[in-house]
Amino acid sequence: MAVAVITGASKGLGRALAGALAARGWDLVLDARTPEVLAESAGAARARGARVVALAGDVTDTAHRRQLVAAAKELGGLDLLVHNASALGAEPLVRLEALSPAGLRAALETNVVAALGLVQEALPLLRASGAGTVVAVTSDAAVEAYETWGGYGASKAALDQLAAVLAVEEPGLRVWAVDPGDMATDLYAAAVPGDDDPRPAPESVVPGFLALLDHRPASGRYTAAVLLGAEGVR
Repeated sequence: MAVAVITGASKGLGRALAGALAARGWDLVLDARTPEVLAESAGAARARGARVVALAGDVTDTAHRRQLVAAAKELGGLDLLVHNASALGAEPLVRLEALSPAGLRAALETNVVAALGLVQEALPLLRASGAGTVVAVTSDAAVEAYETWGGYGASKAALDQLAAVLAVEEPGLRVWAVDPGDMATDLYAAAVPGDDDPRPAPESVVPGFLALLDHRPASGRYTAAVLLGAEGVR
């Protein structure tokens, strides 16, 4: 069985992706900070036949990252690492003039530093997989200038660059930065409260992630719009 580690897996895209992989026969190690909600996500994946290890904790904690990788090893190895955990840096988002240094550091620690730390911990297993894959969930705020999204966008831009360099340094792996686009998630609601415009459900973009796994295109940055249109994926 293939094994995946998914961070930020209790809600939204992480939970949706976990369910889809479970339905395909993957075994899973799931991470989130809230034990009760994570347990619900794990239960849904188990109901689809997957072996699931649910480890509540914070990806900024070195010991927790080690536990995630150790759990994958116990399941048989690690084929896919999805860094989906994210921090906004301020809730709701604020203009740069009001963004505290502590808030920016928080976004960088979760979105960038923890991602690198988890990759470093997981590299031996990913290299041994034969099909080792890293997915960094990014954002259009990494490449577009949106008012109030500066701190979060800067952290995602840094994540994009880490993924790009990792792909060069680890040619035996597939490394994809994936921008799923706007979704109806708790993260977006916290970022921009009061914005009631309809947005796609996280489940609607999961087929794009699955297309990457099916076709295994070159490492690089992909958007959900391209993936769901099956353009540039093969």
